[in-house]
Amino acid sequence: MTITGRRTRLLSCENIRLLLSLICGSYFTSVMYVEHWCEEHFNSLTLGKPDFSHCEMLPHHIEILVSAITQINEPDSLYGIIQLHKLTSQIITFEHEGNWSKALEYYDLQVRSEPVAGMDGSSRNLSPEHSQLTVHPSFSKSEDVIRQREPYKGLIRSLQKIGCTHVLDLYCQGLTSQNGQFQHDLEFTELQYEAAWRAGNWDFSLLYMGANSPSSSQHIRCDHFNENLHSCLRAFQEGDFNEFHSKLKDSKQELVLSVCHASGQSTEYIYSTIIKLQIFYHLGMAWGLRWAPPSEKIETSPGMQKVFSEPIIPTMDQGSRFSQAAAALHEFKFLCNRMGEQHSASYWLGRLEEAKLLRAQGQHEMAINLAKYISQNSQLNEEASNVYRLVGKWLAETRSSNSRTILEKYLKRAVLLAKDNKNTDKKTIERQSQTHFHLAHYADALFRSHEERLASNEWQAATRLRKHKTIELEALIKRLRSSSKGEKTDYSVKIQELQKQLAMDAEEAEKLQDDRDNFLSLTLEGYKRCLVLGDKYDVRVVFRLVSLWFSLSSRQNVINMMLSTVQEVQSYKFIPLVYQIASRMGSSKDGLGPHSFQFALVSLVKKMSIDHPYHTIFQLLALANGDRIKDKQRSRNSFVVDMDKKLAAENLLKELSSCHGSIIQQMKQMVEIYIKLAELETKREDTNKRVMLPREIRSLRQLELVPVVTSTFPVDRNCQYHEGSFPHFKGLGDSVMIMNGINAPKVVECLGSDGQKYRQLAKSGNDDLRQDAVMEQFFSLVNTFLENHRDTWKRRLRVRTYKVVPFTPSAGVLEWVNGTLPLGEYLIGSTRNGGAHGRYGMEDWSFSKCREHMTNANKRKAFQEVCKNFRPVMHNFFLERFLQPADWFEKRLAYTRSVAASSMVGYIVGLGDRHSMNILIDQATAEVVHIDLGVAFEQGLMLKTPERVPFRLTRDIIDGMGVTGVEGVFRRCCEETLSVMRTNKEALLTIVEVFIHDPLYKWALSPLKALQRQKETDDDLETSLEDLEEEYEGNKDAARALLRVKQKLDGYEEGEMRSVHGQVRQLIQDAIDPDRFCRMFPGWGAWL
Repeated sequence: MTITGRRTRLLSCENIRLLLSLICGSYFTSVMYVEHWCEEHFNSLTLGKPDFSHCEMLPHHIEILVSAITQINEPDSLYGIIQLHKLTSQIITFEHEGNWSKALEYYDLQVRSEPVAGMDGSSRNLSPEHSQLTVHPSFSKSEDVIRQREPYKGLIRSLQKIGCTHVLDLYCQGLTSQNGQFQHDLEFTELQYEAAWRAGNWDFSLLYMGANSPSSSQHIRCDHFNENLHSCLRAFQEGDFNEFHSKLKDSKQELVLSVCHASGQSTEYIYSTIIKLQIFYHLGMAWGLRWAPPSEKIETSPGMQKVFSEPIIPTMDQGSRFSQAAAALHEFKFLCNRMGEQHSASYWLGRLEEAKLLRAQGQHEMAINLAKYISQNSQLNEEASNVYRLVGKWLAETRSSNSRTILEKYLKRAVLLAKDNKNTDKKTIERQSQTHFHLAHYADALFRSHEERLASNEWQAATRLRKHKTIELEALIKRLRSSSKGEKTDYSVKIQELQKQLAMDAEEAEKLQDDRDNFLSLTLEGYKRCLVLGDKYDVRVVFRLVSLWFSLSSRQNVINMMLSTVQEVQSYKFIPLVYQIASRMGSSKDGLGPHSFQFALVSLVKKMSIDHPYHTIFQLLALANGDRIKDKQRSRNSFVVDMDKKLAAENLLKELSSCHGSIIQQMKQMVEIYIKLAELETKREDTNKRVMLPREIRSLRQLELVPVVTSTFPVDRNCQYHEGSFPHFKGLGDSVMIMNGINAPKVVECLGSDGQKYRQLAKSGNDDLRQDAVMEQFFSLVNTFLENHRDTWKRRLRVRTYKVVPFTPSAGVLEWVNGTLPLGEYLIGSTRNGGAHGRYGMEDWSFSKCREHMTNANKRKAFQEVCKNFRPVMHNFFLERFLQPADWFEKRLAYTRSVAASSMVGYIVGLGDRHSMNILIDQATAEVVHIDLGVAFEQGLMLKTPERVPFRLTRDIIDGMGVTGVEGVFRRCCEETLSVMRTNKEALLTIVEVFIHDPLYKWALSPLKALQRQKETDDDLETSLEDLEEEYEGNKDAARALLRVKQKLDGYEEGEMRSVHGQVRQLIQDAIDPDRFCRMFPGWGAWL
């Protein structure tokens, strides 16, 4: 048999496997087989060229993917598959998004089209590249029948979803009367019964049943749920006990049996079946409420009796939720009016929900006017504060009223009403915290506006003009005294004019400054009360408060408020900023009096240390060790020692000895052995070998008061850290592995009291681990925002983090991320000539040959040739390690989402040096982990060969995402991540501002570090480049770095403001641009 014949047979077998797996409900298997078919047929992992032919049918491999993906319950993959501009594609997208109004419009267009899409014979004439994946003739006829009926059934689904029950009823009657065209179609029968029970049409019945109906690949399991539900509801309405319970029992059994026989890969079907069971369960409970014996029956009014026979409001749907919510509120108002409850609290709460709905629909003015009406006419009592808060918040967002009205009439009033509420339940307290937050947040915005105005060039120019006018006025007064009688009148008029102008200017300046100070006081007090009462806004408020304290540390009123906040607010809320707060100790020269900034700062650090010693004292020890630098580094000024900080930390540690003396003593012992381990001298030949530890390091055992330094345990809000609440330090292993690198980092195992061995990396050298620690801290805070947003939480978007604990400016320990592998090691192996490329691309060029070829003068042409001879293989990682189709799909999905989230977060903070050995992949979860975070805030542009891409998105990275590549999951997850970050722009800017102004955080690259990042060999540059290293103060560029982060969060790319969608599109284009790739540093491996 020829090669062509064998390949045709293979594809034919693949077709059969595809259809069987789809029919059996093995949807993950179907996706895997389609991808395998695409790789074989198109000779690469792609869906093929877009089909722009007149045919409305989707190519068969696309159709199978759509059928499978829609049953998997994954929100983004469909967008990577459906990229054609066909009518069918758009309908599938509208239905997926819940945009049923648009779907209705397009289904109507399909029905009106002659012939209906998919019914004519010409529709089978696919383009050559899509015609290979064909179906067996036995399936073809039934598929054609289903396609003919689909537009009509789509119309029914759309009408039902948007709540047009009357129109739907008439349409179904019309279709039913058309010569039995839909006779024996079970899906059509179910749609009719669903329309009937939703409309409360209990007399509805069909003369034919849905037996022997053709099955569809998209509707594998059509049950009789809606028919059964209609029968149960009809019996419920009539009070037929036997009929109701008999139908209820049979319906539940049918659903349970269907779950038992369902494929485990059909998550969408299983979820929907569980919901159906829940509906029948609640229906059974409703019988007891409606038809209980008279002695047990709850008395109902005539109005409520009518409600039982009213049509049921459809369940909420993603796209039609507004219209259905409006319908529900309309029914609620109607019920209140019928029962004479127009002035009850429930009625006004319903009107408040109506105002919220109007605002959600974009009708801001109507929402505000309705909320104002409610605030003036309702008797809500406990909810009154919430109404005033909402009005103030909405007015502030739309800027549709002056600031004084918003503050005095609404936000302050809301705070006062909240204080008057004496309830102490959790909901009331949280509402009070929310009210204080919105007042403080608005006052904060006004304060910043006034600060910006006072610092603006225009205000400075006006100040200079006032000084000039003052000098002019003084000169005129002098002339007035020596002038003649005739001149005095003229001088007097001019003097009066100038005095009036200066008085007006002085009044304006004084008012502006007074308002600024008042807004600042409101902000500080409001944020304090918000923290005292609740924890919903902790992250945003704490960072903003700390930023205000640091920037206004010379103002006495700020210091007084800071002291008050330290006393009243629980200390655990400041733990996320312990690095930044502690690093400010001793840096101010304002003295240590009881009303100084340093006193307030030390009080806060002391409170945190007493309450949470294991989350604070390590930072104090690092400050106290600020002068522990190797002589070679000290002579070259690699690190600047701040003796004020060192002395302040030592003094505080002495004070803490009275309450935590034993803990501090044991911590010092452990820190000491880690420093010795990190600085342990090794020989070059020891690299990648195990070396025995010195006895003095091995001998330290059983520090029961000290946790394993890289273990993670939560902050206890009750400050109860007792034995057993964390794994304590039992000692280090007998030997360490010496890793490759300039400073020979060591991998050691720490024994924990929980029986686990914690692998750690001890490092010492030119790299300041405090930079990595701060970046990991930033990633953790971004994860908090991602967890708090519904769409990113649903997708489990996050940036993988690991623990970094610095002990001196040049030494510390990192958590070893177990079970991970550098991407470069998987792809090309440790020798750079093996790995997956060596296994799957045996005829391709080696990495070394590619790198050598990239030294040619014509970089663009060389890069094209390298790509042609070095094909991506990353998708094999998932096929090798995850053998079950469901596991394969889940892990690849996790990988794609992880790459998307880390790319967006890395882009915002300007994370560079992303070569393949600085990105790890978790072999269990397939998430990526970024390490070596020393090049941040776009310092990659300062390298000898600048990094020109926003993040690493090379061909192998994309290949791991599967047949859709950067479309679908990756693009949508990028958009969701960036959207959350842009929504939380103010909080993130505050965080970045605190970080880059941290006096310990030297994020800017020094000349030596910039050269070391792109060294061509592994030779130690430390000696040869020693003379180049000078003291480098990176924080002088902090303002520029902060401005660039702000521009990114505002959506500015290449000087133009972009939407989230547009910004992500631009970033992906830049990240995969061959013109940028070919100019990258060859060691970065842009072709990998």
